[in-house]
Amino acid sequence: MVSPYVYDLCQATETVTSELAKDPSQSPGDIVKKLYGHHEHALHHNASTQKTTPPPSPPNEAIETIQKALHCGHWGSTIPSQLFLQAFADALQCLDEDPIAGVVSPPLMGSHGTIPLTVIAPLADVMRHTANLIARAQKEVFLITCSWAPSVAQRLIRGALIELSKRAGQRGERVIVKVMYDKASPANAMNPHQNIKPKSYTAKSVDLPSPEEIPNIDMEVVSLHRFVLGTLHAKFCVVDRRVAAVMSNNTEDNDNLEMMVHVEGPIVDSIYDTALITWQNGLHPQLPLCNSPPASEGGVTSPVQTPGYRNSTTTEERTGTVTERNGEEVTREHTPEDPHFDDDITGEVKRMQASYSEKAGETRLQAANRKLNVAAPTPIDPSGPEIQAGEEMTPYILSSNDAKPVPMALVSRPPYGAIDSKSAHVPQNEAWLSLIRNAQRNIFIQTPDLNAGPLILAIIDAVKRGVEVTYYVCFGYNDPGEMIPGQGGTNDQISQALVASLPENSSERELLHIYNYVGKDQDHPIHQSFKSRSCHIKLLIVDECVGIQGSGNQDTQSWFHSQEINVMVDSVEICQKWREGIDRNQNTKKFGKVAKDGIWRDDSGKPGKGYMGNPGTVMGLVKGAMGMVQKWKGPGGF
Repeated sequence: MVSPYVYDLCQATETVTSELAKDPSQSPGDIVKKLYGHHEHALHHNASTQKTTPPPSPPNEAIETIQKALHCGHWGSTIPSQLFLQAFADALQCLDEDPIAGVVSPPLMGSHGTIPLTVIAPLADVMRHTANLIARAQKEVFLITCSWAPSVAQRLIRGALIELSKRAGQRGERVIVKVMYDKASPANAMNPHQNIKPKSYTAKSVDLPSPEEIPNIDMEVVSLHRFVLGTLHAKFCVVDRRVAAVMSNNTEDNDNLEMMVHVEGPIVDSIYDTALITWQNGLHPQLPLCNSPPASEGGVTSPVQTPGYRNSTTTEERTGTVTERNGEEVTREHTPEDPHFDDDITGEVKRMQASYSEKAGETRLQAANRKLNVAAPTPIDPSGPEIQAGEEMTPYILSSNDAKPVPMALVSRPPYGAIDSKSAHVPQNEAWLSLIRNAQRNIFIQTPDLNAGPLILAIIDAVKRGVEVTYYVCFGYNDPGEMIPGQGGTNDQISQALVASLPENSSERELLHIYNYVGKDQDHPIHQSFKSRSCHIKLLIVDECVGIQGSGNQDTQSWFHSQEINVMVDSVEICQKWREGIDRNQNTKKFGKVAKDGIWRDDSGKPGKGYMGNPGTVMGLVKGAMGMVQKWKGPGGF
């Protein structure tokens, strides 16, 4: 039930963004306190975090809940589905205890917009789009990420900032840039938000451009970490308050397959508001577009950022994926050393797909292998079957020409540092659980690891109701860390427990399908410890019509501690394109299904190389401690 208090919060005209526009001398953190009271996520515990699954509402109450939720969002001309509205209503309930639990002003939590582009690709190819967005900026850029390390991804962003400064200088203008990343330094223990000086952010460990290298940009850099476990895990970029990219990836090099959605329209104002709340500190200088009119329903109108679809590509009608440009010269890849920025999404798609095409003497399989090896710490040869025509990797997936706005909502969570699991009642978790609880036909999940207790119970309940559940996880993802008691367990431990919890040969067990990620060029899962083929996508789709994409993993850390950002989307077309893109750009569906005992096995019945089994409590502590030390020493990888 949406309470009168929450209903009124959503009807208010004041938001953090609007109040900052009235008085730019305020900090977003002070505005949050003024509008919503003081909610220190490192200190307060939600009294209702141990809630059990709510009983079904009486028909009249359920209808009233849906109606109230409908009036708590700004849907424009779109009409949200009942499944979407129920999840939105359940997420809104969290605001009773903390109005800012969704890391967005309540009036902006429910909105609408378009998704002209989805990216399902290796990390660097996701960041190529981010780099293009930054280079095309006119006034301001907000870039927020988790782990930041010297890498191809980092150099792409560095190069984009230098290009942005050059273009701004040619226009005789200046651009404001705000950058945030997670860093657990001693200073963050005193104040989670730390201003980073140029001397620090130009050091080799970060390698952002110095003020002298970007003379036409005013850049501020802040690190955020709420001790002990309150990681800034959200990853997103907002450009000119007109375009936003919500992504799964950090800014580093690894072997991960990642996912990004490019959104336009009013939902961008919601993400912009989240950026301000996350920043919290005063803005020096101020953001020039803070007092601009909100983003239009149609999204971006500037030709600089507008995707020109017509007559631009050979497109597969079914998937919207660009595979070739017949009769045109091969387009050179955009790299840090040889930059080639594009004016619009169409140009980006052409350039990106060209890089996945076969070079002289290559097969399609070899081309995919080449691309997947680029940033992998341990490159490997292909083992999968040859890729057939029409099944090539298509990392940049376009929406249809006549894409209309669809209902969207931000379902996120704030950082929580305490070493317990009391910060559970947050919009992210409640939206996930609501969709699973109300699923009628099927549930699809892809996540690096899956071990959150409430989710496991929800999956068991779903298959017992006759709902088909399919989930993809990464073989061995962070096994040592997940073995620590209290962290939930490894993917293999959870899959075995899930299978064992269901009667053998039962219909419930037949409805549960568990897969380990397999790269597009492979025929078997590869343990994440080998750093050759891993997957970091975070996606939930229910009944093929409502999806949640973002930064949140289905693990203990993301459920109870890290700050996350996720977009819930109500669209059959978009969910279909996401699902098709997932299976087209990996071989998980073909080769990744686990055996009847929950463990992936080869043709001879042996588990995959690197399988760690169930070490027990003592060895779990030992291996877990070693894994956490390695994780803290490394660049990240959350």
